[in-house]
Amino acid sequence: MKPVFVQLQCAPGKTYDVAHVLYEREIVSELYSTSGEFDLLLKLYIAEDKDIGKFLNQNVLDIPYIVRSLTTMTFTAF
Repeated sequence: MKPVFVQLQCAPGKTYDVAHVLYEREIVSELYSTSGEFDLLLKLYIAEDKDIGKFLNQNVLDIPYIVRSLTTMTFTAF
């Protein structure tokens, strides 16, 4: 499993709605509200044989009220 971090910017007043859908889908390992340009930071694990872009598009980025995202791939844990 490959850990992937995704930051989400949500429409004003909709952060909790987006977070609720993410938890309902049971795909996130960790989910945080954050300050700054993005509203949510999530960590999820994606199987090595899965297409990460396709997985995110089908399971995260289709959630209403997500305005923008930033995905950070991981390489080595220290």
